[in-house]
Amino acid sequence: MHINYQLPENIEELLNTKRNEIKPGFAELIRQGGYVPPHMDLLIDAISILSMGKNILLKGPTGAGKTKFAETLSYLFNQPMFSVNCSVDLDAESLLGFKTLAYEGEKQVIEFVPGPVINAMTSGTLLYIDEINMAKPETLPLINGVLDYRRTITNPYTNEVITAEEGFGVIAAINEGYIGTVPLNEALKNRFIVIEVPYIEGEQLRNLIQTNTKLTNEKTIELFVKLSNDLVTAVSQGKLSEDAASIRALLDACDLSSIIPAKRAILRSIVDKLDEEREREFVMNLTETLF
Repeated sequence: MHINYQLPENIEELLNTKRNEIKPGFAELIRQGGYVPPHMDLLIDAISILSMGKNILLKGPTGAGKTKFAETLSYLFNQPMFSVNCSVDLDAESLLGFKTLAYEGEKQVIEFVPGPVINAMTSGTLLYIDEINMAKPETLPLINGVLDYRRTITNPYTNEVITAEEGFGVIAAINEGYIGTVPLNEALKNRFIVIEVPYIEGEQLRNLIQTNTKLTNEKTIELFVKLSNDLVTAVSQGKLSEDAASIRALLDACDLSSIIPAKRAILRSIVDKLDEEREREFVMNLTETLF
């Protein structure tokens, strides 16, 4: 989605300098833009960090738009972006690739199929690591050399030393305090520059609803903006978990409310995702006062 971000002239020049030609076979991995930052400094700083070959760690509550932020950077740099979704099951094969049997004519051979890390390195594109603190602590040190100034890794399956091509960059995202997450060790954290991504509110949220959902009724959009503000306030006061204020869930509710009543859309998209009955009642009470 095209948005005129009206970036400073020096940042536009930086983008124009760093934009790569679309690499054959990877054009489909250039993501769509559409992230509307609460403060333009967030976008300016992220562009500056990536253009200097440094890694970004997007840190913030669930549903604040971290993945959309990363996709927008892919769009602005005109750069394909490979993705890794971390979990406790993440292993070396998920990151680097795996060996498999193949045929050359009638001859059976062992072939290496590269994973997202090696694909991004060898093609000089972006790599997005989502929920990086969900991975087991012993897994991520495998790519420490990829994340520091060396930009190299020894492929454990082929013994090949791989050095990243020009244009390679890493963006990671983290949700703190969730079940299954672990604190990032200092060695890993020090390989990133951190950008705190807050919830989108006010005019930015209004624009996001208008450009990213099917909802067109201005009055209803305004009510959803107010609901989001109340939910964010309740989260900051400790009355609700971060899940309740997810912008992603709010956009789903806006989409649904273009077809079904808003109260029911909120029930399906936000309320039914909450585990505690107290929180469910709290959100429904807020909804009743607005819609």
